[in-house]
Amino acid sequence: MVLESTIICVDNSEYMRNGDFVPTRLQAEQDAVNLICHAKHKANAENNFGLLSFSEHKVLVTLTNEVGKILTAMHGVQPIGNINFLTGIRVAQLALKHRQTKNHKQRLVLFVGSPVENSEKELITVAKRLKKENVCVDVISFGEESVNTEKLTSFVNTVNGKGGSNSHLVTISSGPYLSEALRSSPVISAEEGGVAMGGSSGGGYDGFQFGVDPNEDPELALALRVSLEEQRQRSEKESKEEVKPMEQGEVGHVAPVAGAAVKDEEESFQKALALSMETDRVGEPERVAVETRREMVVADGPDEDDDDDDDENDHDHA
Repeated sequence: MVLESTIICVDNSEYMRNGDFVPTRLQAEQDAVNLICHAKHKANAENNFGLLSFSEHKVLVTLTNEVGKILTAMHGVQPIGNINFLTGIRVAQLALKHRQTKNHKQRLVLFVGSPVENSEKELITVAKRLKKENVCVDVISFGEESVNTEKLTSFVNTVNGKGGSNSHLVTISSGPYLSEALRSSPVISAEEGGVAMGGSSGGGYDGFQFGVDPNEDPELALALRVSLEEQRQRSEKESKEEVKPMEQGEVGHVAPVAGAAVKDEEESFQKALALSMETDRVGEPERVAVETRREMVVADGPDEDDDDDDDENDHDHA
């Protein structure tokens, strides 16, 4: 895997206050920077990153392999003024020249979410200089693509030159999530085989909960975990408070009725059982008398038959 030193240039102009990306362009940009840093760090832990703001042309973080520093600085970026695209690129290129590991390839990742006021000719001039210095460029154009697409296409094509493909232009129209659109783009693809990195895994970036590697930034990961746990506890408490009055109402009205019904049923059963036993006791003499009479009839049966035979004999003699 090729080692890289990358300067990420973020657009922090007033255009970043727009809400066409959820929740704002700036916050969507923060998520996208998070995704890119984790993807490149996963590709090679020795890759370096730096951060620059376009509006102030200020290097916020010099080249480092600690992703947490980039994310912390990114969360402190606020919208201000307008961007100067070319000035920001020159400053970022100087920061790459001062990298400590000269065997790293150089790359710029440029977020552009506001109109580029420089002319196409000026962009091509800077692009030729970048090509000469072997600097690769990834441009992420979002929000103002109708204004910038033509200029940025010429810019990236010039950096690539004939047959080159190491620089990319990713144009993203307005949508809910900027980072989701980047997942399948060449910016987040591996350099070998074009395998996409940083793919979706349970809602986190690169398999990390909340998109933060606890090994890189344990404090931020712990703070996010505690915040989630507190939110879960509040939700459970609110749910219990809503259910409790309903349960009290049910116990106050339904439970006594149910208890009375059970009691009545038990009393009825006891009465029926007692009545049955009493009936059996009262009917016992009658049953004995009936059985006695039946036995007497059976015992007297042969005598009656003999009498009948005697009568028939007397009639014959007569």
